[in-house]
Amino acid sequence: MVVSAAGGVLAGIAFKQIWKRVSGEEDAPNATDRDFTWTQVIVAAAAQGAIFGAVKAATERAGAVGYRKATGDWPTKD
Repeated sequence: MVVSAAGGVLAGIAFKQIWKRVSGEEDAPNATDRDFTWTQVIVAAAAQGAIFGAVKAATERAGAVGYRKATGDWPTKD
């Protein structure tokens, strides 16, 4: 649970930094923000989803590897 929470925080930070560098904007557009185009909204949502998915997978994998190193067993979802 702690690993998932940390992953969410890291993903949020990563997305904000990447979005700022790519777009020059401080914040990504919300779906209902009329100052952005459809393309900008959809690209922002797709990028955010990809970053969150990648960070979630990386943190879960790192947690599993750490668990295995600490216990000698691979964690299972029972």
